[in-house]
Amino acid sequence: MSFHMQDDQNEEGIMAEINMTPMVDVMLVLLIIFMITLPVIQQAVKIELPKANSVRNEVKPESVQLSIDAKGQIFWNSSAIDLKTFDGYAEKAAQKDPQPEVNLRADKSVKYEYVAQVLAASRRAGLTKLGFVTEPD
Repeated sequence: MSFHMQDDQNEEGIMAEINMTPMVDVMLVLLIIFMITLPVIQQAVKIELPKANSVRNEVKPESVQLSIDAKGQIFWNSSAIDLKTFDGYAEKAAQKDPQPEVNLRADKSVKYEYVAQVLAASRRAGLTKLGFVTEPD
């Protein structure tokens, strides 16, 4: 900024104007620099890349619906079974690759004993993907 002082003989006082010339010069220099460097940034070596299929072939694990009603009856995908039959089904399911997801639905009035027996049998068979299904209020 430049302030110009007048002589004491001249009563006009201090001139308070901002000198815009240096700021305009800086802006023009920056504009020229950006105009020169922008085409250099946009240029690239043109190459033809090989084509490849990058889609993963995922095998979705099957889902098993395991239910326990209020009387303690076990259902494997809507088929009523007993605990010994469940042991065989669970062992077969645990050997599959990928292992199926087991969704356990238990009635709210069922004794915990029945649920604990099913969980223990699942653990013995080697089922690791076991989830509890609940309903919202």
